[in-house]
Amino acid sequence: MPGVGIPVAPPPPAAAGRRVRRGLAGGIVATLVATLLAALPAGAAQAAQTLLSQGRPVTASSQENYGTPADAAVDGDSGTRWSSSAADDQWLRVDLGAPAEVGQVVLQWETAYAKAYRIEFSTDGETWTTAYSTANGAGGTETVPVSGTARYVRMHGVTRATGYGYSLWEFQVFGDNGDGGGPTLPGGGDLGPNVHVFDPSTPGIQGKLDEVFKQQESAQFGSGRHAFLLKPGTYNGLNAQIGFYTQIAGLGLRPDDTTINGDVTVDAGWFNGNATQNFWRAAENLAVNPVNGTDRWAVSQAASFRRMHVKGGLNLAPNGYGWASGGYIADSKIDGTVGPYSQQQWYTRDSSVGGWTNGVWNMTFSGVEGAPATSFPQPPYTTLDTTPVSREKPFLYLDGNEYKVFAPAKRVNARGTTWANGTPQGESIPLSRFYVVKPGATAATINAALDQGLHLLFTPGVYHVDRTIDVDRANTIVLGLGLATIIPDNGVTAMRVADVDGVRLAGFLIDAGPVNSPTLLEVGPQGAASDHAANPTTVQDVYIRIGGAGAGKAGTSMVVNSDDTIVDHTWVWRADHGEGVGWETNRADYGVRVNGDDVLATGLFVEHFNKYDVEWYGERGRTIFYQNEKAYDAPNQAAVQNGGTKGYAAYRVDDSVNTHEAWGLGSYCNYDVDPTIRQDHGFKAPVKPGVKFHSLLTVSLGGNGHYEHVINDTGASTVPAGTSTVPSTVVSFP
Repeated sequence: MPGVGIPVAPPPPAAAGRRVRRGLAGGIVATLVATLLAALPAGAAQAAQTLLSQGRPVTASSQENYGTPADAAVDGDSGTRWSSSAADDQWLRVDLGAPAEVGQVVLQWETAYAKAYRIEFSTDGETWTTAYSTANGAGGTETVPVSGTARYVRMHGVTRATGYGYSLWEFQVFGDNGDGGGPTLPGGGDLGPNVHVFDPSTPGIQGKLDEVFKQQESAQFGSGRHAFLLKPGTYNGLNAQIGFYTQIAGLGLRPDDTTINGDVTVDAGWFNGNATQNFWRAAENLAVNPVNGTDRWAVSQAASFRRMHVKGGLNLAPNGYGWASGGYIADSKIDGTVGPYSQQQWYTRDSSVGGWTNGVWNMTFSGVEGAPATSFPQPPYTTLDTTPVSREKPFLYLDGNEYKVFAPAKRVNARGTTWANGTPQGESIPLSRFYVVKPGATAATINAALDQGLHLLFTPGVYHVDRTIDVDRANTIVLGLGLATIIPDNGVTAMRVADVDGVRLAGFLIDAGPVNSPTLLEVGPQGAASDHAANPTTVQDVYIRIGGAGAGKAGTSMVVNSDDTIVDHTWVWRADHGEGVGWETNRADYGVRVNGDDVLATGLFVEHFNKYDVEWYGERGRTIFYQNEKAYDAPNQAAVQNGGTKGYAAYRVDDSVNTHEAWGLGSYCNYDVDPTIRQDHGFKAPVKPGVKFHSLLTVSLGGNGHYEHVINDTGASTVPAGTSTVPSTVVSFP
């Protein structure tokens, strides 16, 4: 989205059907070790060998309840556990990621232990050999010497010692993974030079805020990255002006723990009062008591306002009410009225507002207390009483003097904030379980940290990677501070996530490199079909850019293969301005492709791709709020001709899909190279009872190109509107 507005690859096959998880089939190869090996002292064995199992992918034959999952037995926390159902013949299996020479297994049993069990090895996860067996398990902590090569190691319970199931606090596998005995990467540590931590007594806070703002105010494609973290307490008289690649956040567990008697401000003086390029910044986890009663947050895409408490009103327009094209609010409470004024569109989720004054084209709400009722298109409000599924973004906080990351719990049919009625629900994870990534870190080191079972905390900076960052372990958190930026240098995919439960990606930017990457972010491998409904992967404030900071290319920017994924606020942008911009210079045909079933997008911004911006192949997909602009720089009609169809839809649901639903969608065109270009429609979908759209619009910006219809052949042409930027709307489809 540049400074425009108004004043006031061939499609893949459909996703495979979901497979149900099941236990391993077939009998166990019982090569029983008749004599127990002599036990080695636990301390000596651990000193000589590496802990291979912590944080690795783990599965089990069963679990007793949601609070005792399999991965709790390899999380390094002796206060969490796995427990099975109350039956014999149960197992827990860990995948070490690669074959390793295993020398010892340590079992830390809860009261419900195994009287008889086997430790089993496998190189393929199907054929098993017995490395150890006992009929006289003692419970407590058992250190078991074993010997052999295995990628998969399994505790197979045969006979329970109690009437309960089998229950392990920790299941630890030690050995040599063939890395030559390299050093173990440490967790935790300092947050680096670009994280500025304050407490209320810190001298010169305003001066530091002003210094960084001066650097970042207009540095749209610069390399500076900064995070301001405020310890709990009250800060008087601050005006924190937030520029590009700058994040400000409180370090309390709740926003009201950290109060600014002052302002957190975004305005557009640097761009002559035009806020349509106020991208890439964030405010989180703070209470703000504005000086004049109203805070100003005049932003456009990729600018998150999360977990905020504004003790007054909130103005979403720049000074002078120039153009603006935001934006996103979640898990926030605004005591007063929100005034969008010149904001063209906005999405607010799971929050509370004292009122909402107006809207230009598309104001969408889900789970918002105080939101206006649906009245689209005049006023342009689309309101869902609740959000079907949500889980808030992880955040860094201080527990006493110890840094931890809080991972909020999943909510179903959510409404209002997670924190207004007391301590939020979720899990606290010590920073010692994170690899703190700093500028200069290589992809090899980052992957080694993941292989060790560590989470990732990217400190503010720009990271070049020459190989894919592989997130293979369930429940891994990858959290960025200060819009940390990852650039693939040689055409690799920047990041891939395995088809596992509960991965959380949050708070970073992926910037395409000059060598074409087939994809930039993949959530799940092709054909992924595991059920993650109980514990989905979330992608939050993760932004993707092709061009702008320099020439970049990608085939498809984001591919979502895993079922049940939640994409919560993303801006996937093929640049229309900056460096390295041109129809072929920053070529990127496809923006977001969804193959997984039951995927939910809340706050989806995808713009300017050479062909389809969004393609959806998975069943039962849902989108709440979508904002799009077609590529400005199409040279002529032929360049966007899609067979017999004029133009590529901004959002296309494949004909194979039977169930899909979306609310609050807008597509705009500004074909400024050739204003005669026509789009047959902004949206394309099969006409089926289960495919439903609500509150759609198309707009021609200044008459530069036009849409013939809104969706399929439904909805009026924008041609009669001429240059007036009056949208064509469809309230519901079909």
